[in-house]
Parts: sequence; structure tokens; C-alpha cells
Amino acid sequence: MTDRSPAASSASPHPLQPLFFPRSVAVIGASTDPHKIGGRTFRYIKDNGYEGALYPINSRYAEVQGRPCVPSIGELPKGVDLAFVIVPAPGVVEAVRQCVEREVANVVIFSSGFAEIDAEGAALQEQIGAMAREAGMRVLGPNCMGVMNVPTGLWGTFTGSFDYSPPKPGRVGLVSQSGAFGIYAYQLALARGLGLSLWATSGNEVDVDVADCLSYFAHDEGTDVLVAYMEGCRNREKLTRALRAAQERGKPVVVLKVGSSEVGAIAASSHTASLVGADAVYDAVFRDYGAHRAGSIEELVDVAYACSQGFYPPSNRVGLVTVSGGVGVLMADAAEECGLEVPELPEAAQRKLKELIPFAGVRNPVDTTAQMINDLSLLETNLSLMLSQGGVDAVVFFLSSIGLNPRMMEALTGPLFDLRKRHAQSLIVLAGMFEEKLTRALEEQGYLFFEDCNRAVGVVGALARFRAVFNTPLPQPPAIPAGLPALPSHAVSEVEAKRILAAAGIPAVEDTLATSADEAVAAAAKLNAPAVLKIVSPDLQHKSEIGGVLLGLEGAAAVREGFETLMERGRKAVKNTSPDATGDTDARLEGVLVAPLITGGVETILGVQRDPVFGPVMMFGLGGVYVEVMGDVTLRLAPFGEAEALKMIRRVKGYPLLEGVRGRPPSDVQALARALSQLSIFAAAHGDALESLDVNPFIVLPEGQGALAVDALIVPREG
Repeated sequence: MTDRSPAASSASPHPLQPLFFPRSVAVIGASTDPHKIGGRTFRYIKDNGYEGALYPINSRYAEVQGRPCVPSIGELPKGVDLAFVIVPAPGVVEAVRQCVEREVANVVIFSSGFAEIDAEGAALQEQIGAMAREAGMRVLGPNCMGVMNVPTGLWGTFTGSFDYSPPKPGRVGLVSQSGAFGIYAYQLALARGLGLSLWATSGNEVDVDVADCLSYFAHDEGTDVLVAYMEGCRNREKLTRALRAAQERGKPVVVLKVGSSEVGAIAASSHTASLVGADAVYDAVFRDYGAHRAGSIEELVDVAYACSQGFYPPSNRVGLVTVSGGVGVLMADAAEECGLEVPELPEAAQRKLKELIPFAGVRNPVDTTAQMINDLSLLETNLSLMLSQGGVDAVVFFLSSIGLNPRMMEALTGPLFDLRKRHAQSLIVLAGMFEEKLTRALEEQGYLFFEDCNRAVGVVGALARFRAVFNTPLPQPPAIPAGLPALPSHAVSEVEAKRILAAAGIPAVEDTLATSADEAVAAAAKLNAPAVLKIVSPDLQHKSEIGGVLLGLEGAAAVREGFETLMERGRKAVKNTSPDATGDTDARLEGVLVAPLITGGVETILGVQRDPVFGPVMMFGLGGVYVEVMGDVTLRLAPFGEAEALKMIRRVKGYPLLEGVRGRPPSDVQALARALSQLSIFAAAHGDALESLDVNPFIVLPEGQGALAVDALIVPREG
């Protein structure tokens, strides 16, 4: 048995090494019928080169498919690395218990009928998990389709598809939470010419999950590309550690994540909660940890196929060559959409192309027109000129259906081979329709093929992003300092919320709490600006909805009238929402806040929302229509430093407003980044105790003048 895992020689082997590289395997429920589930699994392992010890277990047979049969689990040698459990659900718990007694290291459970069915099944599944945790045994499944190490012959699955399309060894690791999808994705990969190193389906994930498998793939020397299908994640740390390990080793991760889960918050209590959805959090995690989130099965396979060549262009500059002007425009649009740059060819290169094809469009995209069909030597000349003089690191060439013409492609094969040799460090993607035999031959030379030109451009964008990811180390999260302010156990008013945040390093506007009209007038008189009056009560989280905010008040009379108006509105609102048992409706009405009207800044919103899996998630967006109507926000897991905060800020579409437009000065973006980072540290320090937090608006003043929290809302988690 070939053992190429780095963990095999490491002083601290990966916990899943015996699952993917077992030295001994038992098949519990092995059958003499090679086409039954237990028989097929045993046959696949027996007949495809697995060199370790193999034990069929079945009390009804003396031998199974020519191998001596072990009558029971209790008669297994102690310390078997891997056992496949292929028995009906009622017998699985007992089988696992006996595996624990025989010190089996890993168990794969094919059987269904557990948490995916009903509460009784969930209880049985929990028994399995509890036994495994106590014994330190790892479990894949239940309700899964197994595990494979293709090069070593460990084909531990029961799918019948291997009888007519056996796995091809390669360097792609594939894990799927869904068994059926795992087989389907394997077939799609095989059809695309992709070979697999490791393959697993995690099923109900009583123990081993997608993140565990990705972690192993990241450490495996025989795996270069990581592909995953996920329905959900239960452990933030495991997933982010796995993604970080892949990034550090220069291994691309391509993920198809389906579905979404409840964020676990009441949207009415926090503006942030209505903007932060669970699916958006997954987007942020995959982006920030360098994984490519595919939007379809087709894209999943496309990007994995492109990555399998192992070439990632050092820049996002792409050359587009086409026999159709219309397709050239289509590719240019696709390039812009996926973040690629399509630079204009230098004038000298344009003149050379014009000499060759007078009617060609030569700017980039380069339209060779139908003239290339009459003179096929122009293909090599065009591509070579683009790669040598165009200042690009990748070229996409649309050939329409020329690839189906045997005469033309026979004439092109030699020039294409020569071109590949001369430009070995460049990415060349051919788009159009091609004969399969020729496609495979050119793929061996490093070409990539796609029927759809937009898909071709899209994978170039993905490969360029991976290069950027590999070249940029992931930041380490900042330490949580001691002495951060405590989180209240109950809802607090704006005054208390801003006091807490100010102590955590988030600057706030100076204001005064007035409990009488005279106090309000006195506070306003000290301002060097018109006054803002706001009702203050922990029961009134959305003041504007009851008319609880008055802006731009000037003069004692206006302030006095404003105070009385807000107190009256506050009494009515508090009485309607949470009257005190004694009838004292003023019990939760603290007064009126008096603050200066801040002008000349850009309104933003900073928020925190607790995700049940990922914990505190930070949100940033511009205020007003950008957040209310357009939902122009960006997310990141807390905590993070100022450099990551700056990236987050620049990601929103409205960022140019902070740079200064139409004569307005640039904003103090550094102060904004500092506050965003500090808020993320505060949120991380309090973890699950914090349900949500809004700083809205957070006004960013002109450069060098700082930024201020004007309003704040803290919602502690109940229970």
C-alpha cells in the first residue's frame, strides 16, 4: 500500500490519517454476492490494489469472495484502522460498541435511518457520537457513501457506478456532505478528465465533517486541489483552520455551499439583523479565507478542472482573441464582471496585427475575423504576439466550431504544441467546440478547454484570484486585550450604550442627558451648533419610529418645546410597549439627550450580529439609501485589525463617497477603520453573550478630524 501522506512520517500525524490511509480494513456485513452493498464494497477494496490487511466480517460465511471470513467483530484483531459498518440501522449502535471494544480507530457507517429520519433516529445517532467521543474513535456518517483513497486502491463505497466508470487517480480531493452528490460530482470530474486523490462523503456528520476532510486534504502531499459540497457548517474554528491550512500550502479550495440557515436574531430589534443573513456570512468566510464559492455544479467542476493544471497567472491582465467580434465584446463584459483587466495592446503590436489582418480589430479583444480560417498560421502568430508583447499573463481564444473540423485541427495541432513550448509560463484557454481526442492531447500540453467563452473567462478570473490569495498571507486575528468594558445583561439606553462603546475605543459625540426642560435649554446653550434632541429609554430602540428625534433646534424656546414634545411622545410609547406593574409609566423613560448637530461628514453604519455557527459577525455600510434600499454592506468575522477593516470599507460600492466627490474633501477613513477594528475586538470579547449591536449613524468627518458615533444600540443575548 502506497503511503504518500505527510502525516505518515510526521511526529504528530493528522487525526484522519488512518481513515484515508488505513493499514487494515474490516467490512462488517461483507457479502458473498459481489453486487450487494456489502459485497460490492468488499470487492472494490479487494480487487483494486489495496495492500493492507482486509477482514470480511459475517457470521453466515466461512469465506467471502475467496477470503477467510471473520465470524464477528469481537474476533477482529485489536487496533484495526478502519471498519465499514454495513448493517441495518437497529444493529449499528451495537456494531459501533463492539468496534470500540476492539479499539478500531475509524468507522464508516453507510446505514441510514438516523437523524435524517426522526427523533428516534437522532437519539440513536447521538449514542454513536457519545461512544465515539469517549473512546477517541472517529466516525464518518452515518447515512454516507463512504471514503476513497484512489491511488492506494481503497475504494470504500457501494456505488455501482465504479463497475462501468472506475476512478482515475489524480490530485483532486473531493468531499461532499451529500452522498448522491458526491457520486455525481465524481462522475462529472471523471467526464472532464479529472483524476482524484481522496474522496469522502460525510452524511449526517455525527463526527467527521466537511471541514475535517478539507483539513486532511490540505495536509496531504498527493492532493493539490480541494473541492467541497456543503450544506452547512457546525464549527467555525475547524472550517477556518482548514481553509487557512490550504491557503498556507498554496492549495485552491472550491466550494459549492447550498441553502441557508437562520441567523438566530430578531430583525425588529436590530437594523444589523435585517441585513446580515447566514448565507452572506458564508460568502464572507470563503472570500476572506481565499476559497472560491461556486454558484453552480458546472462552475464547481470548471474551476476544479482549471486548477488541476496547477498554473495561476501572476496578474489579472488577460488577452482576448476571437474569430467573432460579437463574442469578443461578450468576453470583455465577462472579464470586467469577474475582476479581470483587459489592457489595450501596445501600438507596435497593433500595427503588426494590422499588417497581418488589415480588417482585424486589434485593440484587445483582438478580432481576427474569418481571415484566420483561410490562413491558420495566423492563430499562432496572434497568440504569440499577444503573449509576448501584450503585457498579459493569460489569453482566452475563441475558435467557434473550428475544433470540430478534422482538417483544420490537424493543421493547428503542431503550431499549438509549439506555442505552448514557447510560452510555458502563460495560461492559454481555448473556447469553442472541439473533438475530444484532440482536446485531451492539448490538455496534456497545458491548454484548458471550454465550450462557453464566458465560462472560460470566469475560470481565468478564479485562477488569478487564487494567485493573489497564495501571495498574501492570511492575517492573524488580533489579541483580545484585558480590561474591555463589561456587556450589560439587559437592554440599555443610548446613553449607556455609547458610554460602553467609548470605553471600548469607539469615539462618540459629546452629549448631555436632560431630565427637565431647563436642563435641556442649559445644555443646548453650551453648544456651538444647532441642537439635536432624542428621547432616551431602553424600551424605545427605534426612536425615529415614534418621532423621538428632533434636529436643528436653535434658541431656548425651540429647545424647551422640543423637550416637552419628546417627553410626551415617550410617555405614550413606553405606556404602549411596557407599562410598569405599578402604573408608573416613567419608570423606563430616562429623559432627553441633547447633542450638537454634526455636519460635513459621511454617515456610515457599523454593526455586529451573532451567527449561531460563526459567532460575532461585523457589518459595515454607508448610511442612508445605500444601506436602507441597496443593502450595500460588507461582512467579516470578528475580530480583525485595521488593515482588514480598510479592506472591508473599500469593498462597499459606495466607497468613492468616502474618498471625496464633487468637491467634498476625503473622509477620515483611517479613523473609521480604527473604530471598526475596535468594535470587532469588543464583539469578539463578548462572543455569544452579544446578540447584536448597531452604531448608526457613525459619522466620518473630513480627513484628520476623526469619526463619531451619533447613536448606538446594544442587544444582549437572552438566556
